[in-house]
Amino acid sequence: MLAGMAVLLFITVFVAALLLVRVLLSRFGQLALDRPNERSLHERPVPRTGGIALLSAAAISLGFGAAPLWLPMALALALAAISFADDLRGLPTGLRFASHLLAAGVAAWYLLSPMHPAALAALVLAVAWLTNLYNFMDGSDGLAGGMALIGFSAYGIAAQAGGDAALAAASLALAAAAAGFLVYNFHPARIFLGDVGAVPLGFLAAALGLAGWRGDVWPLWFPVLVFGPFIGDATITLLKRMARQERFWRPHREHYYQRMVRMGLGHRGTAWFGYGLMAVCAAAALAGHRQAPAGQLVAFGGGAILLAATAVWVDLRWARFSRGAGHPA
Repeated sequence: MLAGMAVLLFITVFVAALLLVRVLLSRFGQLALDRPNERSLHERPVPRTGGIALLSAAAISLGFGAAPLWLPMALALALAAISFADDLRGLPTGLRFASHLLAAGVAAWYLLSPMHPAALAALVLAVAWLTNLYNFMDGSDGLAGGMALIGFSAYGIAAQAGGDAALAAASLALAAAAAGFLVYNFHPARIFLGDVGAVPLGFLAAALGLAGWRGDVWPLWFPVLVFGPFIGDATITLLKRMARQERFWRPHREHYYQRMVRMGLGHRGTAWFGYGLMAVCAAAALAGHRQAPAGQLVAFGGGAILLAATAVWVDLRWARFSRGAGHPA
């Protein structure tokens, strides 16, 4: 993909996302409101329709060379439609998870077959997990939007360098759409992604990650490290809640980013901290993905150590904060 075409795509999608968010706010501001509850970090009703604008703008990439990835994009839009119905009326949990598994299965089969059934099944579960965890992590102003901007930008840079024009176009468009959405989502947020945006973004982070691996643009660990802050937070939190025999499927405020907001960093501080963490992980992934195995191990291992150290730091601060606040951690 030519550099000039990439810049034109980014600007076009960014402006389209901006305009679409403004239309949603001005004409459909009361549609699918996210009303605060005991598990929320916001204090007033906020529209959760931002994903409509983001995905609609990102679809422009199909006219800029992303058409070979039409199936993952179509699956993401199908997940968006199901998720929007859930935002409006609520759908049974089993139905939502079944749709995530189905989309993951179709995408993995399309991108990777033929493959050993056990390996394919493992990757289907990984795609379904990333589809869900992006939604779990969309609970603080600006966090998920900024992570999408950084993560898909890293995909786009690597795909451009690797000569995969379709993957570069799709990734850069998603990054540009996230940037346009972020203008209205940074604290104090005027609009949220909603399930209609978070679920398809998680799916595309996984599906495009597999597409890059299939095309030998990057190794399989690359998307894991790029989205490592999200993957690590959601996975560790889930495992800890399961170990405590809690109802881990219920809404809660135990994610690391939620604790950071509650400990005093606030939405802005937490967002900037998360951006910095993800930028370091993305930079390490970009620097190491074309290196010899030893260099790749250093890149991935360094990112993993950074994320583990951050988790320990937050846990220690949370323990002190909880004792000071008079309730158990």
